[in-house]
Amino acid sequence: MAMVSLQYLASILILALYILAVITCAVILKRQGIRAMVFGKTHKSDFILMPFILFLFYVLLANTFSWPIFDVLIARFWASNALGWIGIVVSAGGLIFFIYSLVSFGTSFRVGIDKKDPAKLITTKAFAISRNPLYVCFFALFGGLFLVHCNVVVAITLVVFVLVIHRQVLREEAFLREHYGAEFEDYCKKVRRYL
Repeated sequence: MAMVSLQYLASILILALYILAVITCAVILKRQGIRAMVFGKTHKSDFILMPFILFLFYVLLANTFSWPIFDVLIARFWASNALGWIGIVVSAGGLIFFIYSLVSFGTSFRVGIDKKDPAKLITTKAFAISRNPLYVCFFALFGGLFLVHCNVVVAITLVVFVLVIHRQVLREEAFLREHYGAEFEDYCKKVRRYL
């Protein structure tokens, strides 16, 4: 049982580090006069994610620290320490690539679509591997969380995030095509959307 608790703690720490990385990047850019947090400015429906994130946090914490919660929400689909550790490795690997992707973004990093002050198109470093490396890392995070916690809440959150992230990618691609034109089209021919 101690190994499972350690996996739960590690998964919460990794999730917190993802969020801390985004906040740190946004604060650094703000100090340079760049507004990186434009989430929800273009599409108010983006805020649908917030209740899922907050509920997921509570469920993970409740599962780890025995806080009050309905047992059906945290009942594991299976019990496998090996899959849990694979989930930790996948999430942690995603975190490392996430930080590399943030560094690759440089001053072009934005949370959301910045129609007022778009930055230059980044096509090197992490963006030479994937057109959406940050989103690939989020897929790794939520896939890893599912392997660790393997309950209905994390499963639903994984599905919702995959759908919402893909919708956001399509929105961003439409904006990038309109804004960068042939430069973006050429980039799309060289680098895949995800992997």
